[in-house]
Amino acid sequence: MTARQPRTALFTVAAVLALAAALLLAQLARADAAPASAGTARLTALAGDVTAADGHRYGARDHTGRTMDAAQIEQTQDGRYLAVYHTLLSDGRFHAALATSADLRYWQRRHDFGPGTHQASLAHDGRGGYVLAYEKDPRNHIAVRAYEDLAALLDGRAHRSFDAPLTLSRCAEGTPSITSVRGATVHLTGHYRAGCDTDRQLRATLTGFRHWHAEPDRRLDRAVRAWGTGGNIGDRSPVELGKERVVLIEGQGRRSDFGSWGTYAYDPVSGRADSLDVRTHGGSRAFANPSATLLTDPRGRPALLVSLFIPREGSAPGEAGQLLYWHRL
Repeated sequence: MTARQPRTALFTVAAVLALAAALLLAQLARADAAPASAGTARLTALAGDVTAADGHRYGARDHTGRTMDAAQIEQTQDGRYLAVYHTLLSDGRFHAALATSADLRYWQRRHDFGPGTHQASLAHDGRGGYVLAYEKDPRNHIAVRAYEDLAALLDGRAHRSFDAPLTLSRCAEGTPSITSVRGATVHLTGHYRAGCDTDRQLRATLTGFRHWHAEPDRRLDRAVRAWGTGGNIGDRSPVELGKERVVLIEGQGRRSDFGSWGTYAYDPVSGRADSLDVRTHGGSRAFANPSATLLTDPRGRPALLVSLFIPREGSAPGEAGQLLYWHRL
């Protein structure tokens, strides 16, 4: 005779099966859903295939051998390329740096912004100068610097500076991305350590290099969390494709698991995000610190450049580190 299962056990089994079915249906619905926008669809198509890119470089380093982690690329008016990036050096601290290139493959380091600087973002100010933002420690916070022209930037001679107070977290705010510079007003995005536990998104405005205002961007958090990201939501980068603004953003599937980082394309209008299924030559599966830049490629053609950091934990042989690749538009 078979013993009868307790009623509570049957209820537990039924609840588990119902939950599993609901999650499966939600996953199928999400997979079958239309793209968040035409812009996100185009970005995922372009950024999703490294093997079809017009040019690429895995494990990017500058001419001194420093790794170019979390690199973000800009282009000068004369066609040269600028990269801001960071490297963990032998002093045990991150150093943000600036390098120049003529071909997107070989980079000459021009300036080191000092120990405790990382996650840098660079933008033109529309008047011949540049604005740089980076995360600075100790007491991780966002620092903003302004440079009158390219020569001042290459020499590291800032004429205006601001170190933001921590207003959303008593532990850390950082990973800035400059979204626009309008005169003396700088608009940025970043992350804050919510509850001193998990990175979440913020948007901020710096006015006159004196007044700082930051607030949570919960709408962006929700769009990324809808894909099952249970860890940090961090670095992001805006880009315009076909007059549509799209935001590339990273999300961590599981906390403390660097092999679970993924990249998403967020549409600010609909508040939805699409997942990027990035295909590399070797089959790497984890991608972090995304950025995208519209520029002219080394052959003089309009192109989209994508920059992704491939963590060692999710990398294929020979692909770990900073990946740069570009597609002609």
